[in-house]
Amino acid sequence: MTAQPPSRRHVLVIGGGASGVLMAYHLLRAAPETRVTLIERSPRIGLGLAYATDDPDHLLNTRVINMSALPEDPEHFLRWLWQANRTVSGASFVSRATYGRYLESLLAPWAAGPRLRLVQAEAVRLTEAPPGRVTLTLDDRQTLIADHAILATGHPQPRAVRGLQADVTQLRLDPDVPVAILGTGLSMVDQVTTLLKSGHHGPIIALSRRGLLPRVHAPGTPLATSLGEVPLGAPASVLLHWLRRQVRRAEIAGGSWRDAIDGLRPHVQGIWTALPGPERARALRHAAAWWEVHRHRMPPETASRIAEARASGQLQILRGAFDRVTPHKCGVWLQYRPCRHTGTAALNVAAVIDCRGVRRDPEIGAGPLLRHLLDDGLAQIDPLRLGLVTDRSGRLVTLAGKTSQVLQAIGPAARAALWEITAIPDIRTQTARIAAELSQVPAPS
Repeated sequence: MTAQPPSRRHVLVIGGGASGVLMAYHLLRAAPETRVTLIERSPRIGLGLAYATDDPDHLLNTRVINMSALPEDPEHFLRWLWQANRTVSGASFVSRATYGRYLESLLAPWAAGPRLRLVQAEAVRLTEAPPGRVTLTLDDRQTLIADHAILATGHPQPRAVRGLQADVTQLRLDPDVPVAILGTGLSMVDQVTTLLKSGHHGPIIALSRRGLLPRVHAPGTPLATSLGEVPLGAPASVLLHWLRRQVRRAEIAGGSWRDAIDGLRPHVQGIWTALPGPERARALRHAAAWWEVHRHRMPPETASRIAEARASGQLQILRGAFDRVTPHKCGVWLQYRPCRHTGTAALNVAAVIDCRGVRRDPEIGAGPLLRHLLDDGLAQIDPLRLGLVTDRSGRLVTLAGKTSQVLQAIGPAARAALWEITAIPDIRTQTARIAAELSQVPAPS
């Protein structure tokens, strides 16, 4: 008996940032029968929070060779750069704005055809109806019916706090005034880079609970590590001791801690999946901040600027917890609780930039789409407040414990099940796999 080709499947991809564009791209490549509707409220796709910057000095924190949209073709992005007459190698770090343009270009082959539809709107409500299908309502009251919906909504948007600024470029600052930054991660690095490039000479004070800065990229070779070597399911403390031994192995072999971290990367999702709930919570409390600064590193060029600013005393790193900001005739007072001290301290600065990064809890600042999914029982937040409860394939688990066959989450929205699913190498693998799976499933007739 001859197998019948699957009927044309219609998939909604909700969110047009990096995750959404990669999902649409792989769906369109995987099966010529698939139609994709990509919903994004911004006028441009592919940018999201990460790639919306126009500053050429805001660099990717990953080398070009690791940023291809195709898992099987690591040089895809590199060739795109060469075609754009960029003199780069796979080891180069290019601007995030450049990568945003690359993501935009991925869907160009289908832009004028019938298989891809781009809708600039906000998704408001998603339901599993009619049976076996989905219905999406948009903020312009348009209704879309499809066979499948994939949530590519990215990181939770942080709430605006009165007195805090989102971006130093929105301000007109005297070059000699003091500026404070909340957070000491990669977002802080971007803001400091912009300040220094603009000729700012005044003090820059960065505040975070631990005062940890992202480490620096350096050449290396990932330490060969098999999943069988990893103590899966062991307590977080045992895993940490094991990783320290891996670091020593790498150093004995003439490498560095980077090789141990990079060798472990393919197995992080499996490690997270095997951890019991209490151990996941313990890992978040005691190891997550350490992991993030070693895992997400600065390009060497950027790190040199930060090091020079620290060495000169212009950039100061403080450990403490943000309390509040209050207006002052000469700017604002930033009040914080210093680490290991009682009481509060205060800094008089011209402005406070909020670089505390993405929030973990998806309900913080939740939009109408997520709010309705939760209220309707079609989704639930995991106990650690990392993201939606899903299976390892990203299929949503309802409040009643049923796994949906038509609703999936990808990228940061699926972090609860996978943890390491916020970087391009992980998202491209996830989206390619989901596209391949859907291409093999006949669409409802």
